[in-house]
Amino acid sequence: MRPRNSLAFVPILLTLFLTVAAGAQDSFPSGVPSHSQEKSKPSDPKPADSKPEDAKPAASTPADPPSDATATPKSTQPPQSQTEQDQGGFVFHKQVDEVLLHATVVDDKQRMVTNLDKGAFTVFEDGKPQTIISFRHEDIPVAMGIVIDNSGSMREKRDKVNKAAINLVKASNAQDQVFIVNFNDEYYLDQDFTADLNKLREALEKVETRGGTALYDAVVASGEHLKKNGKLEKKVLFVVTDGEDNASRESLEQAVKRLQEENGPTVYAIGLLGEERQRRAKKALQLMTERTGGISFFPKSLDEVDEISKQVAHDIRNQYTLGYKPSNPKSSGGYRQIKVDAKSKGYGKLTVRTKSGYYAGQERASSAGD
Repeated sequence: MRPRNSLAFVPILLTLFLTVAAGAQDSFPSGVPSHSQEKSKPSDPKPADSKPEDAKPAASTPADPPSDATATPKSTQPPQSQTEQDQGGFVFHKQVDEVLLHATVVDDKQRMVTNLDKGAFTVFEDGKPQTIISFRHEDIPVAMGIVIDNSGSMREKRDKVNKAAINLVKASNAQDQVFIVNFNDEYYLDQDFTADLNKLREALEKVETRGGTALYDAVVASGEHLKKNGKLEKKVLFVVTDGEDNASRESLEQAVKRLQEENGPTVYAIGLLGEERQRRAKKALQLMTERTGGISFFPKSLDEVDEISKQVAHDIRNQYTLGYKPSNPKSSGGYRQIKVDAKSKGYGKLTVRTKSGYYAGQERASSAGD
């Protein structure tokens, strides 16, 4: 990959200095290069035209609940899980064997329901009911990656997309930690974790709209960066693209599997898609979001993007966090299918949106490998 700013003719002394300085930054990702560093490519690239598997239509956009469903959320702090401040940030500690689910609940009219208690929920893993050992419903900060398409077709769209991304941060928890990845046929970490709006704006303005669309590679690398360097337990990717992936080494199926590793992020996506490539690109975004508990949006107009970003912030800030210790120990590995039901008096059918499953043991294996 060509770096955004070439270092080919920098004196050797300066190169050595930069290398030492970079090594001192523990938070710098191994998988996502900055605009001034090259990304090493996989030696065995996969076909770029891997056919996405079928996916269900995206869920409807959740709206604010009716007046009778807006009771003040209950905040439960169980003995099994602890929260504390860490250098100005918010850290959530869980048991080693605990599985955490971040869930959004909507009624049959797609209105968000925010006043349920622990007893309203039932969690199933591989069809077997699980015992919920921790429950919370409060606005907690997240580690979030904003991943924006920087390909040639985005040239006229970036101004409005950038404004929407900044408004997403403004509407989110003030303690969120956010990084920016711009991608075309390569991907660049243009701002590492920060809450500084000015730094985020500068990173979003590093626009070089050219080349193809390596969406899957950018999403996988951003997810790895969240897992390895995000200090907050709750993790989110916000992705904006206007086309079908045509440059990744990773296939869609490989990308989805990586996102579903234990402690993987929830993915929200906006697809600014044209008719000629809408079907496959739409299915790809739907698959990534539905499998991770997020949601896809496909606006008809670029003017809708800003409002969508605020809806995403509202969704993230009004989720329930459910923890359970799986009856089948995580140490036995394998993929685990998850389903969560919710029932409560005064409501008809409730729908719970959370991740559809996870690969047990992947988080621990990744950490050991690091």
